[in-house]
Amino acid sequence: MNHRTSGRAANPLRRRADRTRFRLHAAFVLACLIAVFCGAAAGWTAWTDSSRAAEAVARHRHAVTATTVGGTSYRAEDGPSGRTLTVAPATWNYPPDRTHRHTVSVPAETRTGDTVRVWVDDRGNPAAAPPGTPEVVFEAFGLGTLALTGILFVSGALVRVGLRIVDVRASRAWESEWESVEPVWSGRLRPGQGADDG
Repeated sequence: MNHRTSGRAANPLRRRADRTRFRLHAAFVLACLIAVFCGAAAGWTAWTDSSRAAEAVARHRHAVTATTVGGTSYRAEDGPSGRTLTVAPATWNYPPDRTHRHTVSVPAETRTGDTVRVWVDDRGNPAAAPPGTPEVVFEAFGLGTLALTGILFVSGALVRVGLRIVDVRASRAWESEWESVEPVWSGRLRPGQGADDG
């Protein structure tokens, strides 16, 4: 027989509530480890998927040199950011036998006749630049962080609720025990108890 184990189990100072608190804290530590693993897995998966998607887009994006054929003006960018863009009409050839003319985003100091870099698709029409490494890293980091914080938040909330329940039950048990011990400890008679009652 293991005296150490039996002594620990029989320890009157180690209450059931204390054991439950220990288990809840251990569960939270385990949840933290799981959160780190899931966050890393989600980040890696997002990195792999985004890298493949970026490579697929890059195969159909081409950087061409365009020449501006007019003065600059301003236009609000599409999307929620609503930034003001400097734009100017420009021409370029892509494929080499096709000439295109579109209004494109240009640096603010651009003048007529300047050359600017423009991203186009396979048909030579203006297109967004392919996602670069910073965008891919940011997306992977964001998804990994979201997975990690989500698991930590949920597990933390569950452990907090569990600890609160344990505290309430322990407080009720203590009050009940104190009601039976306090009269004996203080020498005060309980209601209905006579002087000769044991």
